[in-house]
Amino acid sequence: MAALIRAWLLALATATTFAVDLDGRPVTLASPGSRAVVLFFAASDCPIANRYIPEMQRLTRQFEPMGVRVWFVYPNPGDTAKVVRAHNLEFSITPHTALDTRQSLTRMAHATTTPEAAVFVPQGEGLREVYRGRIDDRYLSLGTERPQATRHDLEDAIRAVLANRPVPQPGGPPVGCSIVTLQP
Repeated sequence: MAALIRAWLLALATATTFAVDLDGRPVTLASPGSRAVVLFFAASDCPIANRYIPEMQRLTRQFEPMGVRVWFVYPNPGDTAKVVRAHNLEFSITPHTALDTRQSLTRMAHATTTPEAAVFVPQGEGLREVYRGRIDDRYLSLGTERPQATRHDLEDAIRAVLANRPVPQPGGPPVGCSIVTLQP
């Protein structure tokens, strides 16, 4: 039993997951030379997650050339390939997209909210989480928003990874829509 649990945990921590792309093919989170993997948990029907798409696009453009692979991850059952394709088109989403139909990435990152981000670094044959939380401090609570962020938690975490410095943790919880958790 212990060996089975260890194998399952290793499968969750590897660069290949049970998530699929929009064509139903398994995704590989990290590519050769990846210095970090960022998972942005999104939902097509979450207005707060949708408001963060331009910021996630900016971070992708800024850090992808430095070896950071960004994924938009859709964990909710209602976000089918058809729905997500339309969402990507509507919001001009260009980073990699994964349907987390079994919520393996959601469990791996311990994500509970959209939007929420997790940063992983390659370690051996797998990935090690170094950050999970909000993108920035623009949202104080549901319905309470700053005109612009004053702390850029995710960007600071990515910069720390790239500089081989300790990764600062978020200054507060993510604010947004709850991820619909599948029952085992």
